[in-house]
Amino acid sequence: MVKITFIQSDGSRHEVEAEPGNTVMQTALDRNVDGITAECNGSAACATCHAYFEEERLDALDPMQEHENDMLDFAASERKSGSRLSCQVKVTEALDGIVVTLPDMQ
Repeated sequence: MVKITFIQSDGSRHEVEAEPGNTVMQTALDRNVDGITAECNGSAACATCHAYFEEERLDALDPMQEHENDMLDFAASERKSGSRLSCQVKVTEALDGIVVTLPDMQ
């Protein structure tokens, strides 16, 4: 299993085990991590699974596709260099130990 640490907008940490092949979004939903809404159920159509991935680990993620890049422009929270839609990031062994920060959705 791959370990992912989610940091909530209040600073609390939630370390979970993730199954390779699932998405980071699905992992968060399965493990009851607050901060990922996923209104479109992972079809990259709503940007409610926007999260900030560690910049120094971005090369471990699959490259961002054009549609995801466009959708991030519509995210409710500020876009940053580590911004990704968590529904588009597959869990792989290379992500073991990664930290994913969830934006404040208020």
